[in-house]
Amino acid sequence: MVALDGPSGTGKSTVSRRLASALGAIYLDTGAMYRAITLAVLRAGADPSDSGAVIRVANGAELTMGTDPEQPAVLLGGADVSQEIRGPEVTGAVSAVSAVAEVRELLVRQQRELIDKALQEPGGIVVEGRDIGTVVVPDAKLKVFLTADAHARAQRRATQDLAEGRVSDLQQTHADVQRRDKLDSTRKVAPLRPAEDAVELDTTHLGVQEVLEQLHKLVESRGLLDGSGREDR
Repeated sequence: MVALDGPSGTGKSTVSRRLASALGAIYLDTGAMYRAITLAVLRAGADPSDSGAVIRVANGAELTMGTDPEQPAVLLGGADVSQEIRGPEVTGAVSAVSAVAEVRELLVRQQRELIDKALQEPGGIVVEGRDIGTVVVPDAKLKVFLTADAHARAQRRATQDLAEGRVSDLQQTHADVQRRDKLDSTRKVAPLRPAEDAVELDTTHLGVQEVLEQLHKLVESRGLLDGSGREDR
């Protein structure tokens, strides 16, 4: 298993998916789970800062995660919301929702179930998020914490938004990145931070292929490849 943590805009999703594909592993985006619950909260007309209301919505949400790295669908109530959860409304509210302890307990339990199931199959799993190495699977064989400076991350986020048809403003995106960094790193429950035994990789000046090369070297050095070149759990 490979655990990839780090803040938004470090290239986490792109390299996680590509790494999983290359290893023949399945892929889990835990951040998408918090975004889906946030969307459910907004659809219900609940206040994201009202923890009681958020908990009620989360407990009733029908969330299904696709684990194919080529097509990692996110289903809410049976409908694909993969694009909608990336919108500005969800982005602006997800930190508040993900800071609710009961929501984290609910989703961490689901994440562990998905991971345990994946580890029974050949190929293993690549999991990305903000607390995988510290909370969800602290005994993961390889933990990597991706970083990059805020300006580079904002540029990447803005470029991604434009590529996926969303309106984007670099200055606003930069402010959003800094705002979420502060919220995620200072929350009381599972704050964003690298695990003590995580390998920290600064992607500020690295392209996707360069990051993947570094990750492949780490996977190989930890003895996580089986004879076919796939991840050995």
